[in-house]
Amino acid sequence: MRFASPRIAAFAVAVSMPLGAPLGAAEPAFPPGNVYGQDVSGAPLDAQSSAVISWLDAQGGWGLGRLQIDFSLEVLEADSSTPFQSFIATSDFYVPDCDNAAVPVPPGGALEGESGYACTNGGDCHLIVWYKPSQLLYEMWRADIQGGTFHGGCLAIWSLATAPPPTGRGDQCTSADAAGLPIAPLLFSADEVAAGSIPHAVRFALPNSRIRNRTYVRPGTHATGAASGGTSAPPYGARLRLRPDYPVASLPSAGARVVAQALQRYGMILADGGNVALMGRSDRFTAAKWSGLLGALDLASLKVTDFQMVDSGARFAWNGDCIRNLGPPGMPEIASP
Repeated sequence: MRFASPRIAAFAVAVSMPLGAPLGAAEPAFPPGNVYGQDVSGAPLDAQSSAVISWLDAQGGWGLGRLQIDFSLEVLEADSSTPFQSFIATSDFYVPDCDNAAVPVPPGGALEGESGYACTNGGDCHLIVWYKPSQLLYEMWRADIQGGTFHGGCLAIWSLATAPPPTGRGDQCTSADAAGLPIAPLLFSADEVAAGSIPHAVRFALPNSRIRNRTYVRPGTHATGAASGGTSAPPYGARLRLRPDYPVASLPSAGARVVAQALQRYGMILADGGNVALMGRSDRFTAAKWSGLLGALDLASLKVTDFQMVDSGARFAWNGDCIRNLGPPGMPEIASP
């Protein structure tokens, strides 16, 4: 669950679209040298690390009281044969934060938490598509395709051809995630875990009451008023690292040990508000499967007090004034409403 900027577009384009089977698995990632692939195992701790961890522990730690994993986010792959579809912007589309462009919609794909492209269960219904010909990543919050009509919330387009700048898509700007971050490059997949290596930081969430109000740190570019934590709460974009002496061998599965090693080396970045802390990619379109590899509660023994907050630098106060960066090469021209 997220909450973004109160800037709403006023445009609409109705469409019809075919459905069928997706093209296959994808591992969308930025080139080497990007902030999400930074090894932080030896990075200094933030001056507030002890205070933040102690405060979170006093609030009950993770949402649901345990480090649980959500496997509902789908990542779809598209090629030059994939049809592009325009969408009707909803009240969850914000200007100038969000991108007004047609989206590749692979036949047979699905939204987060759904069996297809219809948003029926009241969730975030993220639509995430990697368009390989141009190395663009399309991520949309609250997508809904029903009866031949495509309604969509905030669309964020990322170029995977270059590492993002420190201000991402723009300072003070949201994305399909509350912190303004990309989603897919921070998800760990069954294919990565089965291969024994997750070469990047992991996306995580906390309840809104346990996130610092209207405050973010890099690589975040956005915060929310729904977050209600005080100055001891972690801000959006905060990076937590599993302590180096944690007994990883004690975890109940090989998959859990692979994830824990990634949390020690790359950490996890606070990206959104929610009760389930960790996010892995759905295995619907991957070669490896989660069954027998990693269970939703295999990391439940990891407590907040097993983590440290990596030096996060300056705190930024979210003021709602998004300043968009110029899109990278390959980015479609973003139309104004």
